[in-house]
Order: sequence, then structure tokens, then C-alpha cells
Amino acid sequence: MRSRALFAAVVLSCALVSGGWFVEHGLTGNTTSSPANGARLFDQVFDRVERAYVDTLADSTIYRKAVEGLVSELGDPHSAYLSPALMATLSERTSGRYAGIGAQIDVRDGWITIVAPLPGGPALDAGIRAGDRIVAVNGAELRGVTVEAAQKALRGAPGSVVRTTIERPGMTTPLNFALTRKEVRVRPVSHALLLDNGVGYVSLAIFSQEAAGDLRRAIDSLRGAGMKTLVFDLRGDPGGLLDEGVAVSDLFLNAGQRIVSMKGRTPDASRTYADRAPQAWPDLPVAVLVDSNSASAAEIVAGALQDHDRALLLGTTTYGKGSAQTVFPLSSSGAVKLTIALWYTPSGRSINRPHVDADAPPDSAPRPKYKTDDGRAVLGGGGIRPDIVIPIDRSHGADSVFEQALGKHVPEFRDALTDYARTLEGTHAVASTNFTVTPVMRAELWRRMKSRGVVMDSTVYTSAAGLIDRALGYEIARYVFGPDAEFQRRLRDDPTLTRALTIVRGATTQHELLQRAANQPSKRP
Repeated sequence: MRSRALFAAVVLSCALVSGGWFVEHGLTGNTTSSPANGARLFDQVFDRVERAYVDTLADSTIYRKAVEGLVSELGDPHSAYLSPALMATLSERTSGRYAGIGAQIDVRDGWITIVAPLPGGPALDAGIRAGDRIVAVNGAELRGVTVEAAQKALRGAPGSVVRTTIERPGMTTPLNFALTRKEVRVRPVSHALLLDNGVGYVSLAIFSQEAAGDLRRAIDSLRGAGMKTLVFDLRGDPGGLLDEGVAVSDLFLNAGQRIVSMKGRTPDASRTYADRAPQAWPDLPVAVLVDSNSASAAEIVAGALQDHDRALLLGTTTYGKGSAQTVFPLSSSGAVKLTIALWYTPSGRSINRPHVDADAPPDSAPRPKYKTDDGRAVLGGGGIRPDIVIPIDRSHGADSVFEQALGKHVPEFRDALTDYARTLEGTHAVASTNFTVTPVMRAELWRRMKSRGVVMDSTVYTSAAGLIDRALGYEIARYVFGPDAEFQRRLRDDPTLTRALTIVRGATTQHELLQRAANQPSKRP
């Protein structure tokens, strides 16, 4: 029998769940769902599609679609068939490494524009700057291409050469760079800096390989610079590798303390992870910032530190991804990403949220209660609720009106922002990173928006001056002074961080931080 018969047994469950018994007339005999009958059913449907479907499909295409259907019918948003291209993307994200020129890029005015050259990358070493426009790669024009297509052109084998043509604001002649591609590492720690009053700030973008080591080096550096309290930002962190989530937790907990427990169908999917080493900074008070986009490994860390009373959590309720996935490689160079277990915090909480009704309010169902080591009440189900809820302020009605008026013209608005910011580079019109956005700047942005076809009532634009000033301030800071200047400006405008700093400043112990949480008014996430 053809090799597809073996594969058919795997696909059986998809055919049954989706009503496969009714695909062909005449399949009304023996309906016993044995593996043999399932294989026969799949073969019959396969043959009929192969011979009679209106479009000709290659056998490999039918098999791939069958696999995709099987995994899709599981109804699990975290399980998926990964094509070779998607597998390569996942590998890049989890490793944090790729071979290329080392630059963050985006599309502006139809051209690929450098948003930020990465430290240690060939682009930065060659003198390429934020705001530079890549107009050609190896002689091929890049106008109108997607970011994905540009990345494919710029990346390649380490040691290979890619020739780029760059347009730079204020220069009439294009610049040509021959860049030698090399392996570029995207750091898991996106920012680490010392704020006022001995408060250190560290943000972790993703739990990729070396996340724990990168975090440790960042915190050690801040400790050496005088940090007395740490604000650890996990907002927007989608998670990543389970082992890195465990390793990051290990930095803050005592040896023997439980970090996370996994429960699945197979023996190797069910295990408990515990701290293996003494904590690195036992006298360091820690506050962790979370939001609805903190997920997976980020939630493992937040849950472990909260359950062991090792951190004060602030922000909004986390995403609620309480499951673990394993990637099973396939012979096609693709893979299946499959949910194999649910995980539980040290107190026994499952924080898994069934993401079925996107319109359902948070905490709409009763949530089970648990206790931390010190007896504080915490909730299971539906993500991790922080100790101090700092709601996102959505009261700026004028901003919403402006965003609605932009509608489909958001890309043109972004193009106008970047275009204006690029023209200011090197002009000395903005002399300090603490510059103020002026009415003249606002008017110039309005002119550039109109030239790109953005039409709206001028009063709507004027009423959203606060939003406009922030957007202009960030873009100008990035392209005139660099990404670090932009980030510093964003921090000053960050209401969650501002509130967190008022709570954590001056705290000398973790117990003191947690006591401050007890004295805060209770709010819904």
C-alpha cells in the first residue's frame, strides 16, 4: 500500500471531527472508528480530491493541507503546523541570532528605512544611521517591497558581502556600502539604566537563549552603579523558552523553592522545576511591571516571584497563557508546535485563560483563591493579577477622535512623522534631548500629512495636541539623537512607570515594598 496509508492514521481524528464520514456518498457501512477504517477513509478522500477536484493539486500539497487541518481542528491557538519558513523564523526568535547587517528596518514612504542599527552589527560599524533609506540592495531597487522581502535580501551566509545604496537626509549623493554579513545577536535585555534615587530599570523583551545570563549581567552592572531597588519590566514580553523562564526565576529565589510545575499526558511532559542556586541579590527589593501582553515564560517568572513574595507586581492582568508547547521537527524541514502540558505556579495556580470571547470582560467569572508563602491572597485563572493594579488611562477622548479620523491613513501619518524627523537630523534645529515640541513643529507635520493625502478637520488635529507632541517627540528624538534618547523620552511619558516609581522609591526591603501594596486602594485590572 502507498506510504500515505501510514500517514492516514495520524490524520484520522481530523477527518472524524470535521464530519469526514459524510464526504463521499456510500460510506454508510461499517462505521467502527478503527485505525484501519480511518486509513481507508483518508485514502478514499485523498484519491477523490487528487482525481476529481476542479484544481490540480500536487500530492505534497494535499498532505500539507491535511496536516494543517488536523492541527487546526484541535481548537488550540498555541498548536500549529510550522512550514520550513515559519520554523526558521521561530528558531531565529528563540535563539536571538541571525546572519545579516544588524539593523531594525521598516517601510516609510514606500522605502525601506533604518529604524535603528543594532550594536555590534555591520551596519552600525560601517556608519549607517537611523533614518537612512536603503534604496537598493545588490543593484536591485527596494522601493515598494515589504519588510520581509527586504530582510531576505539583506540576510545571508556569515562572511558574504551585500552591497547597499543609501540615501541620507541632507546629502544629494547616495552612499554605497559593501557590508560583510555576520551573525547578529538580538539582546533579550532591551534596556537597562539607572534612574533617580537609586532605582534601576531593566526591560526584558523576550525569553530567548541567554536571557537569564543577559539579565544577570545587566543587573550586576546597575548594582555596581549604585542601584538600590529594581524595576523589572515584563510588559509586552511574549515569553519564549521555558528553560529561560526557569533560569530567570532562579536568579531571584532561594535554592529549593518551587518555580513551576508541568502536568501533561506523557511522563516527560510532567515535571517540577525548583530553584537550584542561592539568589543572586537577596537584599535587592524588586518590583515587576506586567500587562495584558506579558505571556508564557514572563508569566512563569511573575507567578513564581509573586507566590514566594519576592517581588511586588504592578500593572494590569497578564495574558493568561498557562500552557507549554514542544516543537516536533518533521522530515519536510517543517515542524509541529504542539501543546503538551498545562503549567502551575508554586502555590498551585493555573493562570490559563480560555481565549474564546475577545469581548468578555476580564475576571467575568469567579477566580479561585490561593495563598503566597506569607499568606497574601492571589488569584488563579485568567492571567496573573498584579498586587497593585495600575489601569491604562483611556480617557483622552480627543486622541480617540484623532485616531478615528486617521482611519486607514495611519501609514501616511507615520511616514510624515519619520520624513519630518529625518529632515531635522544634522540641522541643529533641535539642540537637546529635552527639546519641547513647538506649534511650528506641529504645523509642519500637519503640512506633510496633507501632502500625503491625509484629510481631517483641523480642530481634530489641534485637539489631539498631546498625542501629536508625544509622537513627534519620540520620532525626532530617535532620528536626531538615537534610540536611547527616544526610549528615555518614552519613559518620562510612561504613566505606569511613573506611578510605580512613586511606590518603590526609598524602599529598603522587599517586605516594605509588599506592605506598601497592602496600603494601596484596590482597583480592578
